[in-house]
Amino acid sequence: MSGAAEVTLAATITCPQCGQSAASTMPTDACQFFWDCPGCGALLRPKQGDCCVYCSYANIPCPPVQAAGGEGRSACCG
Repeated sequence: MSGAAEVTLAATITCPQCGQSAASTMPTDACQFFWDCPGCGALLRPKQGDCCVYCSYANIPCPPVQAAGGEGRSACCG
């Protein structure tokens, strides 16, 4: 056992305005600060305290937060 957390790149992001969900592959080399909803066109930004739109609106947090075991949401991309 290596002790490293397994990281999942496939996520489902959901618009809080219209409920539209979309499958997405999270980047591993950068944080995604914006997401255009394909349903209503809303431009999503991270909630206060979150580093990216995945941590705010997806079913799983971004890869750096996953690797840290869910800790450090506000600092993972800092």
